[in-house]
Amino acid sequence: MDDFAFARVLHVLGVVFWIGGVAMVTLVLLPALKHWSSPTEAMVFFTNFRRRFAAQARYSTLLVGLSGFYMTYVLDAWHRFTQWQYWWMHAMVLIWLLFTVMLFVFEPRSRRKSNPASPQNITLQTFANIQHRHLILLILSLLTIAGAVAGSHGWLIIGGRL
Repeated sequence: MDDFAFARVLHVLGVVFWIGGVAMVTLVLLPALKHWSSPTEAMVFFTNFRRRFAAQARYSTLLVGLSGFYMTYVLDAWHRFTQWQYWWMHAMVLIWLLFTVMLFVFEPRSRRKSNPASPQNITLQTFANIQHRHLILLILSLLTIAGAVAGSHGWLIIGGRL
């Protein structure tokens, strides 16, 4: 297997671990937590779960970023960022940047806060709000993945095939 193929394999595996995890949290974990009898205990569980998932997601996003940069470099595909037909390349970078900032900046900052959320402020609506934000991120991520797969296989919106 050549270097490019290996980079693509690592890239796809990284996306599967990362966005697959987001899907699991959004579609399975958060709905289940809304049914716990104690929202406070559910938040404690979610916080511990999120910490472990964030570590895995950091490695995955790092792998996706490095492999994506490498593939763009090898293909000398920088010009695609100047053409709107390759919107999915812009979307990949934007989704990656969004999650990277969340995972490497905001998530560690929120863990260091000295004032954790007050138990009285944690309600079932708290989990609904968290799930709503996760759902938006998941939908944007899935649209990006669909666009990237279609675009990388020659299906462009305007301008025909690659």
